[in-house]
Amino acid sequence: MKQPTICPKFEKAISLLSQRWTALVIYQLLSGPQRFNEIQSSIGISGKVLSDRLKDLESQGVIKREVIPDTPVIIEYSLTEKGQSMEPIIRAIENWSQVWYKEETPSSDTP
Repeated sequence: MKQPTICPKFEKAISLLSQRWTALVIYQLLSGPQRFNEIQSSIGISGKVLSDRLKDLESQGVIKREVIPDTPVIIEYSLTEKGQSMEPIIRAIENWSQVWYKEETPSSDTP
């Protein structure tokens, strides 16, 4: 039996979304432009990892980095058109998780 081949574009898209923290960064930016510290505190990610994720997403054209000349300089991150086009996918995952995952409550039998 012949194995079906995976479309290289599909494989690349899955690879992007499956990188750790990437989908959460995109999800966070769906609400609009944010500064580094806002993203970091809302997700609970280390600064180095977030910096790496943002650089990678920027190089792939998913987010844009805008430097606002002010004192001090303000840097905001937002989704590009390519990043915004992921909203239906991210929202579908969000809806699916609401149906299939129960909210975890702390167990009372833990010491």
